[in-house]
Amino acid sequence: MVTDILCQIHYCKRQKLKDPGKVTYGVTRTLQHHEIIFVCEGNGHIVIGGNRYPMKKGMLFYIPPGVQQTIEPRDKNPEHYMTVHFSSSRMVLDSDRKWKHLENIQTLHQPSAQKITDYTPLEELFEKLLDTWNDKGQSYEFVAGTLLRQLLIWVSQNNKKQIKNHAISLKIDQIIEYMLQNINRKVTLEELSGIARLSTFYLSRTFKESTCYPIITYFNKMKIEKAKELLIEDNKKVKEVAYELGYTNEFYFSRIFKRLEGLSPKEFYSKNVYEF
Repeated sequence: MVTDILCQIHYCKRQKLKDPGKVTYGVTRTLQHHEIIFVCEGNGHIVIGGNRYPMKKGMLFYIPPGVQQTIEPRDKNPEHYMTVHFSSSRMVLDSDRKWKHLENIQTLHQPSAQKITDYTPLEELFEKLLDTWNDKGQSYEFVAGTLLRQLLIWVSQNNKKQIKNHAISLKIDQIIEYMLQNINRKVTLEELSGIARLSTFYLSRTFKESTCYPIITYFNKMKIEKAKELLIEDNKKVKEVAYELGYTNEFYFSRIFKRLEGLSPKEFYSKNVYEF
């Protein structure tokens, strides 16, 4: 866990290349401590352990001890990034209820490269860390170490949030696919929540957040898009289309159609067939 890690900072710096014309070479090195890099601006590349990544705004890189890295700057868009170099060890309580150090941690559970979508809190925390270290105020090493732990915890929590969001996205895709496969019948919210294994309340909220539509409205929009295809291409009557899409009442289908399209099915047919 990140919360039981003790960090000892070696140094921090803000790298801003103001004259890109002078930087046309890559810098290759292998450090014996951890390094975290946050990119504020830039369009170059970094190679970590043989893998090449773009150095773009919002990218976060982690290089563990003993791993070779190469920064490849670009001439036209100079890199602006912040770095922190540190060692880390784990703290545990011994049998006498006293804290003691374990061996140094060689690798953190952190990906080599990741894109931080909402990076403002991370950038502000990194800025505060660098300012604390560079100002060399009272107990600055202890305060900076605490800020680094906060930074690592924030990144860990953000990673968990992204994993959770990805899992929800997969469930939303599953629901939409289920709707497509069952477009010719009525589907209830309870049925969909059972498919996704989510409560009806949570499914409704997350579906609207992902698609900007309430879940049943989205399903009706899918049906209406199919209805327009059946009316124009298959030349079917309104009643036939309604029944084919799972509506038992032709008039209810027409009301849904007009509410979503601004035209009744017959008006839509006349407008598209005769204008064509």
